[in-house]
Amino acid sequence: MRCVELVVGCNEASDLLPVRSPDILAAYGWRRAFWTVLDEGPVERCLALLGLRHGEERWDAHVIAADAGDQTGRTEDGEALAYHDGWVYVIGSHFGSKRGPLRPRRGFVARFREADAALAHPVPVQVVRNQFRLHRAVNDALRSLDTLPPHEVVHHRFIAETLTRGAARAKGWVERITHGDVPMNIEAAAFTPDGTLLLGLRFPVTVAGEPIVVAVAGVDAMFTDPPAWPTVVGAYVLAGVTPAGALSGFRALSARGDGSYDAVIGSIDATGKESVLLDAHPTGGDVPCRHIRFAVPPSTDPADPAPRIAAEVVAELAPFRNVEGVAESDGLVHYVTDEDHRVALWTTT
Repeated sequence: MRCVELVVGCNEASDLLPVRSPDILAAYGWRRAFWTVLDEGPVERCLALLGLRHGEERWDAHVIAADAGDQTGRTEDGEALAYHDGWVYVIGSHFGSKRGPLRPRRGFVARFREADAALAHPVPVQVVRNQFRLHRAVNDALRSLDTLPPHEVVHHRFIAETLTRGAARAKGWVERITHGDVPMNIEAAAFTPDGTLLLGLRFPVTVAGEPIVVAVAGVDAMFTDPPAWPTVVGAYVLAGVTPAGALSGFRALSARGDGSYDAVIGSIDATGKESVLLDAHPTGGDVPCRHIRFAVPPSTDPADPAPRIAAEVVAELAPFRNVEGVAESDGLVHYVTDEDHRVALWTTT
């Protein structure tokens, strides 16, 4: 694979989404481009474009000026990008720091018209913070799966401490978190053709260490006035791709033209950063990334308590443990890795 290193702001890149707007490509003189999101700041400061110039093997990187209106400065940790009907969606991790608790600022979904990035400066960004509604819906859906139960320390740091802090501040969202919940970390997303949003979870995983993908309907209705909240319409286990003896969660997800999905799976959290998850589940840390592929069934048997999807391994990405995005464009597969204060974009040859 070829690698190019780019400096994009001061943060690391998460996810990789092909640019579909011809206006953006024309405005910058690019023949191929991708969106990425920088995961350390508010969403309006973390949208970036990576573009390959016409007639050259030179990549450019640009942070896009954006305006989140009354939600400016009220989000953090954008992790996943997805495209539907002209809109680019940005999904927060809905997680917390490595040692907990959960952070409401990370429970957001934002979107902007892709074509606006070629026309408007700053780009208007719509932001909805769901106040743990998605946490509740996903946790309820996960009860049908053989999910890894919450370790005592993990539960205390992420669930019990979140409840304690919320109650002390009289937050209305405490009613959406209950003892016995598991913290969810959304790391990947892609839309199905009918507008259902697939969310790839880095955590939790199943008891057997398999990755979980959740299907959410009605995401666009979050942006109406008043908002209507989305519902979980499916939860699936990806079978046959987790290394023996390991725990592996989603790192990236992208839709393919044939209706299937590419994904990257790997560790449930980063090593060497005092992760409570890895203290409790050490076999989920030193896990090289894998590029996998799967298709979501058009329907599932309601009597099946744990729908399983057979997935295939496309490529072993060892020794990489930090692949954050995968996307195919012009017949080439591109990966982005999480590096310190730079973006490393890898392309198959």
